[in-house]
Amino acid sequence: MNTMTHCTVPFDHPALTGHFPGAPILPGVVLLDLALQAITDASSIVLHHCTINSIKFLSPVHPGEVLSISHSQMDNGAVRFDISTNNRKIVSGSLVINSK
Repeated sequence: MNTMTHCTVPFDHPALTGHFPGAPILPGVVLLDLALQAITDASSIVLHHCTINSIKFLSPVHPGEVLSISHSQMDNGAVRFDISTNNRKIVSGSLVINSK
């Protein structure tokens, strides 16, 4: 199952203040948080049972951009996720669900 979530980066997001004055970009940790929140909102996955297997930050995100966050659970139980905007991939990663 492939799930898609959309959100817009607000111009007044507090993380933009220090990253970077005059040329703001959304920090990677905020992008990761958005992906993890989208995954938990759409599934029964419990994050404290997961490990980030891989993550690549590929392109900067600027205020006002509309993000598309997609994720799907693979046959082996891992969760693959991507964040993109305007056909530009921003983040790619996967989570491994650990045994409880």
